[in-house]
Amino acid sequence: MAVTIKDIARRAGVSYSTVSRALNGIGSENGESRKRILKIADEMGYVPNQAAIHLKLQRSYAIGLYFSTISKTTSQFVLHDVLTGVYDVAGSKYNVVVKGIDMHEPGTLNPSYFDGIICLSQRNEDEAFMEEVLDKKIPMVVICRTVMIDAPNVTTDEARAMEELTDYVIENGHRNICVIEGEPGLDSTRLRHRGWQASARKHGLDPEQIPWVEGNYRYLSGYQGAKRLMVHHPTAIICCNDEMAFGARQALADEGLSVPQDVSLVGFDNWDMSSYGNMRLTTIERNMGDLAREGTRMLLRRLKDGVVDNRRVFLENKLIIRESMRDIRNEQTGR
Repeated sequence: MAVTIKDIARRAGVSYSTVSRALNGIGSENGESRKRILKIADEMGYVPNQAAIHLKLQRSYAIGLYFSTISKTTSQFVLHDVLTGVYDVAGSKYNVVVKGIDMHEPGTLNPSYFDGIICLSQRNEDEAFMEEVLDKKIPMVVICRTVMIDAPNVTTDEARAMEELTDYVIENGHRNICVIEGEPGLDSTRLRHRGWQASARKHGLDPEQIPWVEGNYRYLSGYQGAKRLMVHHPTAIICCNDEMAFGARQALADEGLSVPQDVSLVGFDNWDMSSYGNMRLTTIERNMGDLAREGTRMLLRRLKDGVVDNRRVFLENKLIIRESMRDIRNEQTGR
């Protein structure tokens, strides 16, 4: 039979309420009296009834982790990095429930299901869901995309990061460049498009003359995109994420071309792509795990300490230079 608080109270010779306060760290039972009660509880093998605690505190100890889309565009690498980041901070105290905003039926959000929600947003359309969360008084933090709502926001400057990456490509002598973009309609795609175009203008290139194709941030779209771009004989291909860059590398290999000797490749995100081979990819580090960790910290400060911190926090991106880029400044750039 499970040991109860009343059993501990009888052994300790104190009241039921005294034991309850001691076990929960409430009131004056925090000195020698509390230590003695905790020792007795441990000796007796007491295990708290978590379901009863949650009911009493009206807490679910569940965090909803909502992605813009689960059905088609959320990469396994993003899912892994974000979940790892959330659990690094939340630990085992909270259950994390993964859902897709694209699969949410408006008006059905139940405030009793979640203590808080982390929203990884990639589309303007997500804001209807965010407003529902706020209307239901559920604490929320938004990560990944800049949003103009009354909630904490953790993001990065993707346009500036892509501009810096394209600067690096052009400054290595590449002017015959092509681009494989991400999923149309996502904020990340729009911002990265703006970034490479700004860099092209800065270096005297007409961005409207730079060949580019739509992808969807997946390996196959990188492969197909590179195949389509081969007609332009690029010296460098800029891929708007790493997964597509590895797909592009395979397409180049199928054409008998190598990286970076024949064509240079760069990506974006700095994910662990070891399962696709050993190419040392030059890329932008946009650490989704760090975004998730910072967002989770802000949410837990609200849940545990009542701290309402609706700041917009920008984390830094970093250019990671590896061996997939060749310097051709002293060579003919035509093929």
